[in-house]
Amino acid sequence: MKITSFNPLIVTKDAESAVKLFEELGFEKRHIKEQISLNNAADIRMKSADGFHVDVTQGTGEWMMIRMNVDNLDKAVAFLEAHGFHKARHAVAKDTIDTGTSKFNIMVSASGFILAVSQHTRDMD
Repeated sequence: MKITSFNPLIVTKDAESAVKLFEELGFEKRHIKEQISLNNAADIRMKSADGFHVDVTQGTGEWMMIRMNVDNLDKAVAFLEAHGFHKARHAVAKDTIDTGTSKFNIMVSASGFILAVSQHTRDMD
């Protein structure tokens, strides 16, 4: 398994305010992925001039995660489970979510930190 990117992911009920904050910090929207789960969440990928990324997701709750893109989701999930992680307990995240361009699982460590593990299945424009 190879990690292809690693950055903060903010899930919030007020994505517009978070996006505005990061725009004021010099980040620009790279792309927006809509309806990525049963909750119809939208994910906004942002990048700074220095190459830093942050994702902001409009959601139903408030969570801070680390987005970890990998080249093989199944291997990444198995690796994390072998290290004490489990899939998030709510019904939507127990199954792998396929967005059409990627698939992902939300993985939670024994101490409670969260990794959103994703594999691109199709190149983004």
